[in-house]
Formats: sequence, structure tokens, C-alpha cells
Amino acid sequence: MEIHVVSYPLENDTASASPCALAIGHFDGVHLGHRSVIDRAVAKARESGLRAAVMTFNPHPREVLGRGGGYAASLTPLQDKLELFREAGADTVYVMRFDPAFAEISPRTFVDEVLLRLGVKHAVVGFDFRFGRFGEGTADGLRELGADDFGVDVIPAQSREGLKVSSTYVREALENGQVELAAELLGRPYSVSGVVVHGDARGRTIGFPTANVQQDESYVVPRLGVYAVRVHLPAADGREAQVRAAVLNHGMKPTFNKEKIVPVLEAHLLDFEGDLYGNRVRIEFLHFLRAERKFNGIAELVEQLGKDRDRAAELLNA
Repeated sequence: MEIHVVSYPLENDTASASPCALAIGHFDGVHLGHRSVIDRAVAKARESGLRAAVMTFNPHPREVLGRGGGYAASLTPLQDKLELFREAGADTVYVMRFDPAFAEISPRTFVDEVLLRLGVKHAVVGFDFRFGRFGEGTADGLRELGADDFGVDVIPAQSREGLKVSSTYVREALENGQVELAAELLGRPYSVSGVVVHGDARGRTIGFPTANVQQDESYVVPRLGVYAVRVHLPAADGREAQVRAAVLNHGMKPTFNKEKIVPVLEAHLLDFEGDLYGNRVRIEFLHFLRAERKFNGIAELVEQLGKDRDRAAELLNA
């Protein structure tokens, strides 16, 4: 898969781009609604002998337009998003820099000086797609503007569990600890990646050693609490890549900490021994077990951790 980081105005060498079917959107989360857009573009490309291409915007338009609303954190930071595009079958990805200059172009300019320059012969967008200055352009407007040069498919809203599939609802589900619902909307378990770093090693002293994971991107993270998760371990030091069941605490460690600190991700891997420091791991959130709480001493904490471990093993083995 080729990856091109582009900005407006486009460089001259983009004028010779071979014809493509292009899925257009920010695609934060690459949820089932987004996948329906991308899958249609890939299918159109295959049946028409075109490149299967995806255009995503970076950073999120809301950040640039001053309407962040928490969008500085992503469901799928760019590197994760690119891997999901690859899995969906994209031949080419255009990472379009969303900056003030790009935000000011008209819908007609977007078509003439961006899409046509990229060789678009067919475009696929979601029903709520907006583009151009002040979001003046709509999905139907794109069809009109491109009528002489390319076709346009507009994908209707998708729904799961009685909810419209959207990044907003995925975020809300995660904020409420509803990771099963988030997985339904995404079409896969929600995951975050990070590097295992040294912590205070307190878990090891009470029989529950943990991998302390420092996020390497700004992810949306589920509500504070304890989860049954899967941890994807890379191949390293003679070890093959593995997937391990784990119980994870996302919280402030109130039993030990007297002052409010930054939340941490601590995963206790089941049936695993080894040194993971410095390894980049991926954590899939599968089940919410309980809210984080303060315990009246180490013995009470250890008892509850044992129950959490048993419950996580039961759920993950099932």
C-alpha cells in the first residue's frame, strides 16, 4: 500500500496519478459505517480496474476549526488507521493535511484542484459527508460537481444495537465502559497501543505483576475501572508474537496513591512469565469487570484481584 502525505495546493507530480476509486472521510475509528464506505470504494476499484484509494484528513478538522470537543484524542491515531486501511484492501492512501488554507477552499476547488488532480474516477462518501469552506459541500453536492468527471456513491447510515454507527457513539460507549457495545459499532474490539515501562513494581510484591503500558499516541481510553483484555505481544528475544489473556486496571491506584495522578494502564497477564519492558504491545478491551475503588488494606485488595483474575479468565476462555 502506498501512502502519500499531501497538502493544498497539491504538488505538480500528483497530476499524473493513475485513475482511482476514492473513499473520502476522516474515518476516526474506522468503524462499520466507515468500512462500508471503504469497502464500496475497494469493490468499485476491483470491478473497474482502478486503484483502490482512501483519503483521510489529518489532524481532525475539529481541531483546526476550533471545535475540538475532545477530538485531540483519537479512536484510531493515524498509524492505526493506516493499518486498518491496509486490511480493508486499499492500494493507496492520501493523508490530506487539514490546515487553515485547506479549510478555506470552496467545494468546487476541492473537486477541481484536489480530486481531479488525484485521478478520481469514482468517489464514495458517507451520507453526512461535508467538505469545502464552512462545510458548504454535501454528499449530493459532490455528485453534482463531479457529474462530468466521476461517479459518486453515497453510503447510508449504518446501525447496530439500535444505534446509528458513528464515532460519537463509539466514544460515548467507551466513556461509559461499554466496551462490548463499542466492539459492536467498530466491528472489532477497541484497542490501544503503547510501550511497557517501569512502574513502582508494587504488583509483583503482592503476587500480581503487571505490565505498565504508556500510550504512544493520544487515544480515547475507556472509563476508569477493571477490564478483561487481550494483550498482543510482539516477537522479541526469541519469543514468537503472542496474544495473552489479561486483567487490566485503568485507574489512579487509590489504595496506594494519596494524591490524584495521571491514570495508568496496568495489565496482569494470565499464565505469562517474562520481561516485557520496552516492548510495544496492543491491548484489546473485551469486558468491563468493575469500577475502580479504594480497598481497606492490602489483604482486601489481593482478594479482589484474585476474583478479577478468575472472572477475566472465565470470560476470555468462553
